[in-house]
Amino acid sequence: MFNLKKKDLKRFDWLLFISVAFLSLYGLFILYSAFSGKISNIKSQIVATVLGFILIFVLCTMDMDVIKKAWMPVYVISLILLLLTILFGQGEQEWGSNSWLILGPIQIQPSEVTKVGIIFALAAYFDKYKSNINKPSGLLISMAFALVPVILILLQPDFGTAMVYIFFIAVMFFMAGLSWKWIIALLAIAIVGFLILLLNLKGYRADRIHDFLDPSRDTSGSGWQQQQGLIAIGSGMLTGRGYMKGTQAQYGYIPEKETDYIFSVLAEELGFIGAILMLIAFAIMIYRFIAISKNSKNTFVSLLVSGISAMFFIHIFENVGMTIGLMPVTGIPLPFFSSGGTFLLICFANVGLALSASMQKSSYDIEDASEYETIKFIR
Repeated sequence: MFNLKKKDLKRFDWLLFISVAFLSLYGLFILYSAFSGKISNIKSQIVATVLGFILIFVLCTMDMDVIKKAWMPVYVISLILLLLTILFGQGEQEWGSNSWLILGPIQIQPSEVTKVGIIFALAAYFDKYKSNINKPSGLLISMAFALVPVILILLQPDFGTAMVYIFFIAVMFFMAGLSWKWIIALLAIAIVGFLILLLNLKGYRADRIHDFLDPSRDTSGSGWQQQQGLIAIGSGMLTGRGYMKGTQAQYGYIPEKETDYIFSVLAEELGFIGAILMLIAFAIMIYRFIAISKNSKNTFVSLLVSGISAMFFIHIFENVGMTIGLMPVTGIPLPFFSSGGTFLLICFANVGLALSASMQKSSYDIEDASEYETIKFIR
């Protein structure tokens, strides 16, 4: 299971690792300010960061071909966790959905934990059954396999997280070679389903859509968070108000400033320059994911890293987009910045898998190339 060779270390993606290290430290720096300098409030985030780097090291020593064999148990465990959340989940009063399992002092959000499991299982599934993906029966089975966890998340109900799943699942279907006729048909079905869902939204979810379409609709009520976030970002201008000197952030005007709206804290205090610095680091990280996926001659590795890249991209796009008014407000955290040890560890786990793939792909590319199929980028 553990297989780390000296030649593999030469393939270690240092640019990816450095970008992630920078983002994790930058995130702690901003989160400390969001908690108004209370170190006790970020202790769990610091512990999760340390554990995250240890997790990266452990994953880099693991043989990808060996751990791939566990894809079905990983998938089943993921579904069990989501089922347990439906039965015993808590959090509707505080966060709007019963998406958390609370075990004494431990609080986890299984839909975050299962992201890495579903991406891993889907990559292995497509690797094994990709020849059937464009057959009607094969496509139906593949869709059922991929969408069962999405349905379980919608039942919590957690629409924001479900949209994240749908995005990376769609990217993985595309990368697995789904034909354009099926892509167009599924896209049409998805649009119709999405419109039906929008028309049936009620309560705070409907308010978020209305506030997105008309930001001035209810600035002192349901639109308060969005409005205060925009004020904070706008007041940061080029260089920001100064670290721990943001009025919107430090005086508590921005709800959820430690989690969903952490980007507003960064932009207010460090300005456009601080925000661009973060986005550049994220861009480097995703670029390296794409490079690892594209250069791999192993279908499982390529699909795995494609799914990881898609997951990070939609989180970043949705989180930053909602704070600047380009997307409706959802409870989507910003990787490496938002407070939450579970999500942070999942981010590190995904990075660890990608780094492991980058190191061990040499055995696929050179020595045993005849034993592996070359993924065909036919798009």
